[in-house]
Amino acid sequence: MTAASSLRSTTGPLRALLLGSTASGDPDGADVLGEVVDEAAARFGDATAYVAADGWLLSFAELARASDEVAAGLAAAGVGAGDVVALALPSIPEYVIAYAAAAKLGAVTAGVNARLTSHERAGVLATARPHLVVATPDLAPHPDALPAGADLVTMDVAGAPGDALAPVRVDGGAPRPLDADPDRPVAIVFTSGTTGQPKGAVFGGRQLAFITQVDTGGTWAGQAGAAQLAGTSFAHLGPMTKLPGNLMRGACTVLVDRWRPGDALALIERYAMAGVGGIPTQVALMLRHPSFDERDLSSVRAIVMGGGPSTPSLVREARRRFGAAVSVRYSCTEAGIGVGTAFDAPPEDAEVSVGRPHTGVTLTIRADDGTVLPPGTEGEVCLASPATMRGYWRDPDATAAAMTADGAVRTGDVGHLDAHGRLVLAGRRRDRYVR
Repeated sequence: MTAASSLRSTTGPLRALLLGSTASGDPDGADVLGEVVDEAAARFGDATAYVAADGWLLSFAELARASDEVAAGLAAAGVGAGDVVALALPSIPEYVIAYAAAAKLGAVTAGVNARLTSHERAGVLATARPHLVVATPDLAPHPDALPAGADLVTMDVAGAPGDALAPVRVDGGAPRPLDADPDRPVAIVFTSGTTGQPKGAVFGGRQLAFITQVDTGGTWAGQAGAAQLAGTSFAHLGPMTKLPGNLMRGACTVLVDRWRPGDALALIERYAMAGVGGIPTQVALMLRHPSFDERDLSSVRAIVMGGGPSTPSLVREARRRFGAAVSVRYSCTEAGIGVGTAFDAPPEDAEVSVGRPHTGVTLTIRADDGTVLPPGTEGEVCLASPATMRGYWRDPDATAAAMTADGAVRTGDVGHLDAHGRLVLAGRRRDRYVR
């Protein structure tokens, strides 16, 4: 199937996405995730989409088929549009299958970070109020912590690959067609909770469509195969909102049980990865690892750093030793997407700033009263775009406090715009993420 013929035969939100209508800030986005999963299967077929830590290979075709069958199973379990499915799972292929399955039903996926304590996970579930919780035995909530009315499905990950979701999978099943609703919630991404109880930022079809447009330009890869390493929890903002874009690129995502610098370097070499991403600490740990100079890392062409403060010396060392361009990025959970330095920008951009706004993003520096401040004046960093969260899940008061009157997200971080329009951060109040 050629790209042109596929585009002509595609309708609805995916066609709008491919045509680039999201660039206007008003995408259709009714079921971007479900449609991209199915279209990726048609384009890339048996090519590998995920490599699990235990060696299980999940193809694009298998992802589409499995998500259909799990969607049918979830529906049989009483899950419908608007219901919340909480995934208390590590970063395994079953997480992606269940997420795509829920999206195909119009249900909302709430990711529960596996690194949270049992008390924190209980708090996340209490906020999400799920209809169904899917969990591994080690992450399953205590019966007393299971929200009222919620059912629990415990996955047996010790069995054969692909069998763990059998309790909610109907062999040969498929969901009913989904009514178009671009404002329907798709994902709840919880904040870290470093400043209090984690809050659930809600992202719908419009937000995912816009993020995917920015990530891909609405263009599908000609063929599958480029490998990338999953360095963060699937419950994180990036995996939850960038999944459609990763599938459109035909990316092969390599999973690890736990990120370790030596293992990361070995996988980068083994799969000849062109890109390296992580928080600055992860990049620094790789550079300091004894095996770094023994590895053939010549495939690396781009390094993305975010999620924490980087230093000019780290940026320069990463650029020199990897022999690759560096992009430093900044955002927050609520904003969905933010700012970054371009790979082809002058080297100093990534050394002294976190860059300029991505396409469609409005960046302002504001005083406490919301007044927009001029360049060179320090204030609160505020971000607005079609990727901005719809609000916090069932928390209108917190939503109002997090937003300006004109709809920008108050990041809680302090910074200023320099003479070149670059954002220079001066302080940190909330978590920042790789975008």
